[in-house]
Amino acid sequence: MRLVYIVNRIDGPGGLERVLSIKASRLADHYNYDIHVVTLNQNTNELFYQFSPKIKYHNINATGNPLVHAYKYAKGLRKVIKKIKPDVIAVCDDGLKGFLVPKILNKPCPMIYERHVSRNAVIKQGAKSLVSKISDRVKSALMNFGGRSYDHFVVLTKGNLEEWTFKNLKVIPNPLSFYPEEKSTLDNKKVLAVGKQSYQKGYDRLLKSWKTVVDRHPQWELDVYGTIDKNQKLDDLAQQLEITDKVNFYPPVRNIAEKYQQASLYTMSSRYEGFGMVLTEAMAYGVPCISFDCPYGPSDIISHQENGILVENGDVDGFAQAILTLIENEEERKSFGASAKEAVKKYLPEKIGEEWDTLFRSLTNTTVSA
Repeated sequence: MRLVYIVNRIDGPGGLERVLSIKASRLADHYNYDIHVVTLNQNTNELFYQFSPKIKYHNINATGNPLVHAYKYAKGLRKVIKKIKPDVIAVCDDGLKGFLVPKILNKPCPMIYERHVSRNAVIKQGAKSLVSKISDRVKSALMNFGGRSYDHFVVLTKGNLEEWTFKNLKVIPNPLSFYPEEKSTLDNKKVLAVGKQSYQKGYDRLLKSWKTVVDRHPQWELDVYGTIDKNQKLDDLAQQLEITDKVNFYPPVRNIAEKYQQASLYTMSSRYEGFGMVLTEAMAYGVPCISFDCPYGPSDIISHQENGILVENGDVDGFAQAILTLIENEEERKSFGASAKEAVKKYLPEKIGEEWDTLFRSLTNTTVSA
């Protein structure tokens, strides 16, 4: 099976890169797939995550104004695909151009689209001008037009199904990055959050909740790991809330597993999500999670009051109270943690890998190789 993944870049520390490193490597190493990854303007061989040495890479350089960029990309993509001659193409590009790849390539083989974020991710936030409203409608129309061209349109959660009206929809969740034998003791006075600083991740909401928590439990600390964006002004907000010494912002680290093991609670304050892979990673270490019930992902992963707590999206006070509940109730915290570790076994790479292998082979009428 010769499979091509078309992406933007895979050298960064993001969730899509992490997921692809797990899926593509498993298909190459355990199912004998011939995997090719096509990137755009990625002029480095140094990858943040580890990919199987069996995987082959192709990069397209496309620069210039939007029209020249689009022309160079389309021309380069056609050339690469013609050379590889794939059995299946999987597009992992959450931008608008990802929806147009079947038209660019004239669909030379079965094609699958993988959606890793909410449909609303391309829609601008805030007050809408007439131009913005027209732009949003055009984007929505292009997504509807392009999405129907794929043989399968794969989303990560049941909630994501509600965002699309296609007949070719299918749900396959993200695989776990790891499932360790050990687990957190849940005794450290440490709360963890992981993800790049952005409007989506809602760290402004988390800090406001954290103010309430540390006023009652000043010995606890919040650690946030992810790409730092000074434009989010989170340091300023922490200073205004007088919690600077109780929250720590760190850049991405490769050994994030160690941070989960050291945490006693995990918090996700996102306004919207594609899945929430960080939740499954924390739960794999037996760490109970508190999350806003945002669209979409947390409600698929967390069973409320069984292995974590879901809070109405935007309820900052409720979020603080949920954190306080698990800080102040050790028995409940450890019970939730044990349930969490058991619950995420359904996301083990071998199970998710089997789903992908079955899907790819159904498109090519080939038998299972592993």
